[in-house]
Amino acid sequence: MQRRQILSLLALAALGPNAGTGALAAAGDAPPLMLANVYRPGVTRLADYWVSEKYDGVRGYWDGKLLRTRGGERIAAPEWFTAGWPNVPLDGELWAGRGRFSHAVSTARQQTPIDAAWHDMRFMVFDLPAHGATFTERITAYQQLLAQLDVPWVQPVAQRKVASDAALQTLLRQTVKAGGEGVMLHRGDSLYRATRNDDLLKYKPYDDAEARVIAHVSGQGKHTGRLGALLVQTHSGLQLKLGTGFTDAQRAAPPAVGTWVTYRYRGTTDKGVPRFASFLRVREDWTPAARADAR
Repeated sequence: MQRRQILSLLALAALGPNAGTGALAAAGDAPPLMLANVYRPGVTRLADYWVSEKYDGVRGYWDGKLLRTRGGERIAAPEWFTAGWPNVPLDGELWAGRGRFSHAVSTARQQTPIDAAWHDMRFMVFDLPAHGATFTERITAYQQLLAQLDVPWVQPVAQRKVASDAALQTLLRQTVKAGGEGVMLHRGDSLYRATRNDDLLKYKPYDDAEARVIAHVSGQGKHTGRLGALLVQTHSGLQLKLGTGFTDAQRAAPPAVGTWVTYRYRGTTDKGVPRFASFLRVREDWTPAARADAR
């Protein structure tokens, strides 16, 4: 029996009675993904959750045959990258390492794959969407499946438990200090539900959101002749200025009008306006209908 068949049988054997119910997406359709809400300290029973690093890459969904984005677009990975993968869905993150988000995005967007770029990529698997058991059981299942696959660039996301909010805060600080984006919390007794819910939570040291550039504001003083700020508009219609967070190169050649960008902020005012908003990065992989940062 061929290796791919063995892996597929191994995966299917672990699937419960709900296996395969709507988990495979038709070509071009957005895959049915589980999406995360935002964690707020003190509102969650931490003992119920597994915690993992939040990888800063591009959400990837292997539907059993093809690798797709959150929006359903096919990712043109080299044949060797997905050779031998099982014919059951895998949910994960295409990741190029800490601090290399731009590399992950540009590599995943190439219609003609560049081998050298893909050799720097990893597929970090954190769930089995078609598995009918709880997340705690799915952890064991995806770890066993990937151990059998034995491909260096396909890796299981490590999960751990934390005893208290203080321990979670310590883990978050350590992860961010090491270059990580944040952490994810996944309820151990939850099933895979293709909706945004509190069974999956993301926790970062800041909030972030997307907005579209609608104008460039000229700089003054040391920024005379360069970008001073971006005037952006969120998908809800709110307009705000982003005046910090840019490199010198970005001030000299700012994101074009119409470009979607990610900005970070710390909470909102009573009127819902983001506080201390600053530019984070261009979001080339993002549209209002399909956001790569799905977790």
